[in-house]
Amino acid sequence: MISKRVIVSGFVQGVGFRYSLAGRAEARDIAGWVRNRPDGSVEALLEGVGAEVEALVDWCRVGPRGARVDRVEVYDQQASGLRGFTITV
Repeated sequence: MISKRVIVSGFVQGVGFRYSLAGRAEARDIAGWVRNRPDGSVEALLEGVGAEVEALVDWCRVGPRGARVDRVEVYDQQASGLRGFTITV
């Protein structure tokens, strides 16, 4: 079990980024949350099996159709046993 905090910058709000990420997280049994940040970036906490989390981090480097990802920051976090995945404001 690993946990990663991801901050995605670029044109990533208003293009369904959070909803696409949440759908992929749930399909991969990844727990955590995703939210828009005031600076226009999207932030997520992803917790689950290592390979699944890494695959979702890789997806964040591209995002959904309509997004333009300029930068992805990835930080290791201590896994805390999260359950489910939520989209927050």
